[in-house]
Amino acid sequence: MTRPSITDKRRAFRALHLSGCFVLPNPWDIGTTRYLQHLGFKALATTSAGFAFSQGLPDAAVPRDTMLAHIAEIVAAADVPVNADFEGGYAHDPVGVAESVRLCVETGVAGLSIEDATGDKDNPLYDLADAVARMRAARAAIEKAGGDVVLTGRSEGFLVGRPDLDEAIARLKAYADAGADCLYAPGIRTREQIAAVVQAVAPKPVNFLNSGPFGFTVDDLAALGVRRISVGGSLARAGWTAFVRVASGIAEGSFEGFTGTMSNAELNAFFRDDLAKRNAP
Repeated sequence: MTRPSITDKRRAFRALHLSGCFVLPNPWDIGTTRYLQHLGFKALATTSAGFAFSQGLPDAAVPRDTMLAHIAEIVAAADVPVNADFEGGYAHDPVGVAESVRLCVETGVAGLSIEDATGDKDNPLYDLADAVARMRAARAAIEKAGGDVVLTGRSEGFLVGRPDLDEAIARLKAYADAGADCLYAPGIRTREQIAAVVQAVAPKPVNFLNSGPFGFTVDDLAALGVRRISVGGSLARAGWTAFVRVASGIAEGSFEGFTGTMSNAELNAFFRDDLAKRNAP
């Protein structure tokens, strides 16, 4: 079986952003990557939270080198493009962001995102000028590496206690001007907010985080002009929810939580077939 090259995957990922609407689900290990690919998704994205939980850490506590190794592992496991949830670029200053982005590009990702959250509760967002400088540095690092990686600019205000739509839009427009290919304001929820962001940054594509049962279908979001839909750590949280419920039941003396679970035979069959396909000449 001939697997697509990094160039092929990057070209395909960029093409997905040109028209239509696609879902970008977030695996957190090789097994979930293979299964999501099997379901027919055209691209995948890493999740910093999902991977952190698997390592016994809170989100944003995974060191850069560990995260880079994880991203490389997911990229190698996937035959479809992978976008990296790259948090804030693992540096405060633009030079550090550029170096981190260079290393991320070397993993073979088709895209990566840079956030504008500082991690400081008292000053949760970088000043706009600093945030723009960080985005320009990320863009320059990508251009130096060949320019074919999709850069997503994220405005985190709605997630860090500054849910100001006008500010989020102003930041996204500035990030677009600084070289971001795709724009993303995680935490917006209403049709009005989504439509306002889409209109403000057009014609550049918008990513929407559908991390819960917000009442939207893929078609609903497509009709609002959303180009890309991700779910963040929600799939990982769904897995953790099932695990915690069953494990808690066992701790209380009941095994009823195992009702309806997939069998070993079913999972073995999937991974056996998947392995055979990957090893086929």
